[in-house]
Amino acid sequence: MCAALGYRAHFVFSDAFSDEKRFTMRAYGADITDVPSADTRITEPLIKAMIAKAGEISRQPGHWWCDQLSNADGEIGYHSLGEELWRQAGERVDAFVQSVSTAHSIHGTAQALRSHNPRLRVVAVEPAESAVLSGQPSGAHQIEGIGIGFIPPLWKRDQVDGIETVTTAEAGAMARRLAREEGIFAGVSTGANVVAALRVAGRLGPQATVATVIVDSGLRYVSRDVFRS
Repeated sequence: MCAALGYRAHFVFSDAFSDEKRFTMRAYGADITDVPSADTRITEPLIKAMIAKAGEISRQPGHWWCDQLSNADGEIGYHSLGEELWRQAGERVDAFVQSVSTAHSIHGTAQALRSHNPRLRVVAVEPAESAVLSGQPSGAHQIEGIGIGFIPPLWKRDQVDGIETVTTAEAGAMARRLAREEGIFAGVSTGANVVAALRVAGRLGPQATVATVIVDSGLRYVSRDVFRS
């Protein structure tokens, strides 16, 4: 968007995330400031340090910080995803399963789906190693894009019916299965989504329609260990 509209972009990044994301941002002309991780793992201190660095940069003249964790408008952008899921599922979705970072996608998509099915079951997904939504201690994991290590400011527990925890190993194994068995090449957070969705489907039975999201392309993760085996 910035490249198309003529704005400069400045991202705070870390070695906890894939090099493909770094190279993509650079290809579009973005500036990048790095915050080092502890052994390439995603932790609460890392995410909070990245947020602090972004806030520091934003105070420079001519800068604006999107602050996505606290941007309540983020949910609205996912209403169209809920409508798309409803149409693609033949106007029947019994459960929606989605991993949580900012919580915008799970809440926004569920809002749209619930306008069609008020009895929709909504299930959040988080890393088992850092299951803070489930009331467990913050920890370290390697499922990129989710599990920030603390409760997101806009998290709405009353809008979620259940929480599933998935280990980094389980998510990676499912990402490999999706590529090799289904021809779906996606990242590790997608693997976590599918692991959790299959659990929910197993409980609801064969008549239920369970929806989840294939979040992004596996091409963004080929340098990571998940696809090296």
